[in-house]
Amino acid sequence: MNETASLRARAEIDLAALRANVRVLRARAAGAQLMAVVKSDAYGHGAVPCARAALEAGATWLGTATPQEALALRAAGLGGRVMCWLWTPGGPWREAIEADIDVSVSGMWALREVVAAATEAGIPARIQLKADTGLGRNGCQPADWPELVAAARDAEDAGTVRITGLWSHFACADEPGHPSIAAQLALFRDMVAHAEKEGVDPEVRHMANSPATLSIPEAHFDLVRTGIAIYGISPSPELGTPADFGLRPVMTLIASVALVKQVPAGHGISYGHHYTTSAETTLGLVPVGYADGIPRHASGRAPVLVGGVTRRIAGRVAMDQFVVDLDGDEVEVGSEAVLFGPGDRGEPSAEDWAQAADTIAYEIVTRIGTRVPRVHLHATPAES
Repeated sequence: MNETASLRARAEIDLAALRANVRVLRARAAGAQLMAVVKSDAYGHGAVPCARAALEAGATWLGTATPQEALALRAAGLGGRVMCWLWTPGGPWREAIEADIDVSVSGMWALREVVAAATEAGIPARIQLKADTGLGRNGCQPADWPELVAAARDAEDAGTVRITGLWSHFACADEPGHPSIAAQLALFRDMVAHAEKEGVDPEVRHMANSPATLSIPEAHFDLVRTGIAIYGISPSPELGTPADFGLRPVMTLIASVALVKQVPAGHGISYGHHYTTSAETTLGLVPVGYADGIPRHASGRAPVLVGGVTRRIAGRVAMDQFVVDLDGDEVEVGSEAVLFGPGDRGEPSAEDWAQAADTIAYEIVTRIGTRVPRVHLHATPAES
């Protein structure tokens, strides 16, 4: 038995598929640069291998949420442009500046802290000013934008910062025709125009996330930020399936069947006995549970491919395991239970699991925990 087959569970990460997805997305936004967003360990796929594969396929930027994620990329030897955008007071501005990371600034407190850190480091900080055009999360409100732009320009004139970008983020790009899309685009253009009138000369203006990259070409500007789409998952069923866009799911989640046994009719399964066998049958034990990121909300609903047949979880998902009713089929212990993947073997997709758990496919892949090793397939020598 090979090493991969002996694992309790594994998430196979197809780097060839990721590279192909990046090339498809670059073609979709041919006039713009592409940022591969690798936050949250590349949406659960493994940040460093995925970042390397994305760069090899032509991504020119890497994006992370936290500075710690960005610094980890640098520590792994990844060069090029890296941007991070989720900052809290105190930290770690100087480390990011010294690591040549572009940092996002959404308000005056952040600008003051980054200027202080740049002064202390003796290196100008590369900053990108974020505009809140309607998402209502991070970003500077339009009423406060003139003050932030003026202060950033003063800092730029003083040599402590370089304003490299102006950016924003959509609220409803995954809902075709939503009125907020046009409103946010118009406001972003106005806020960019104000900044440029005040002397800001950004390298990049960017607003498009994965759904906007796929469906709103007027939002591409100079750079698109692609996250979930590079992992081969559609950002919204309303927009289309991965295949509709020429994308291929990158993650396949597999577990080894740990036990097969016969039980009589009327046998309760798992906590609470929410499932009871209707006849004598065989059960298969799949040794992953919510400690591995398998959503408990999918209990009794989510599909799993076992023995070439799609089954449903029988009863509740527990911390470390769940059960499938094999309907009397004899399946060998050690056989593969494929929870989701690209569908080549008829297995379910991450979207199927999302629907079963009343969530989105982003969450399904991102929540797979560290007890499940990532096995990166089709790495090139540069990525190994």
